[in-house]
Amino acid sequence: MSEICMVFPSYWARRSDIGWQDGDAVYDHPIPVDEEGTLLRALKSLSVLNRRDFSVVVLAVPTTPDINDAVEDKVTSILRKAAKEINITFHLFGPSRLEAAHRALTARGREDLIPLLQLRGYSPVRNLCLFAPHLLGARTAILIDDDEVFEDPEFIDRAMAHIGKDFEGVPVRAVAGYYLQQDGTYKVRKKREPWMAHWNQVEKMNEAFDAFIGRPPIFKPTPFVFGGNMVIHRDLFMKVPFDPLVPRGEDIDYLMNARMFGFTFFLDTRLNIKHLPPPKSHPVWRQMREDVFRFLFEREKIRQQRDVEGMTRVFPEDFDPYPGVFLKADLEDKVAQASSVLAAEYRKKGDDAGAREALKTVELMQASLAGKGRNPFEDLLALQRKWEGLMRLTDETALRREMGMA
Repeated sequence: MSEICMVFPSYWARRSDIGWQDGDAVYDHPIPVDEEGTLLRALKSLSVLNRRDFSVVVLAVPTTPDINDAVEDKVTSILRKAAKEINITFHLFGPSRLEAAHRALTARGREDLIPLLQLRGYSPVRNLCLFAPHLLGARTAILIDDDEVFEDPEFIDRAMAHIGKDFEGVPVRAVAGYYLQQDGTYKVRKKREPWMAHWNQVEKMNEAFDAFIGRPPIFKPTPFVFGGNMVIHRDLFMKVPFDPLVPRGEDIDYLMNARMFGFTFFLDTRLNIKHLPPPKSHPVWRQMREDVFRFLFEREKIRQQRDVEGMTRVFPEDFDPYPGVFLKADLEDKVAQASSVLAAEYRKKGDDAGAREALKTVELMQASLAGKGRNPFEDLLALQRKWEGLMRLTDETALRREMGMA
């Protein structure tokens, strides 16, 4: 069994002539099941790598159970094409394998653990990106997205250079790489709109990228991470899961969770991958709203911390300049000002519905703040205990075999 497992989540939607239906999961750019998508391109790019001593798992993620079989057939076909060209072991983890995992847990009277293993939502899918390598007995999981391509032949060597070792006295159990954009740089290129003067997310991201990617040293602790270029050691993925309660931005939220449990993410400025995503189809107001609730959630998680043995307290300033700037007391002001300007921009274009949605973000935020809500920190503690129990239970070879992966 390979010590290294690379995992690609791949998101698929209904046929293009049907489109999104009410109740379907929402992802940035799922591929209609009757189209080719980006997965085969990503898998073919593995051919540039000098090292092939790793296995590959592709998570087949449907937006609705209605297309489970079609998605598994589609991804199976793509894996067969890739296997003809590249001598790497490919595994499919889709709805049928998830059902096998659920049956194995039920047979042992552990139905309580089934909610931890789901193929719907970004964080649950990322948790399967940790669970599948665990079932294969891997010591290191490399998380890659299917809208990326490898260009650096030394990628695996760079990914494995520090993982599992110590760096300046600190155990390295998580390494972050970064994305090269289509133009070959690491900066996010986005047309500046008036509302961005108040919601300066792109500006702060690029400021962080300049500070950590663009400057020495080559290897250093980082306040951000990219979900499609993460290297995670078994010591970490056996203990800390992604938080299913965060609506998006699950990668940076995972970095925060890891730090709370005593793990440091290091950035390697040599570890990059080309990011070639299809265009996002969601309106600006929806993208902003999802980020607003993500930052509200993470800020509350930080605020609700208490002293727990074996855990480390974190503070918004630990994540400056990004995402730290959105985890502080002025977040509500940023949201209100940006939403007001965005609504005005929608009205100028004659889009009254868009203007209403932009302002509704403020209303929803205020309603959320007024309500008692959950305690994200206590929820994380409960989640972590269950996750660790799941991973210990499934360390048994016989159980892994029942799940179809050992």
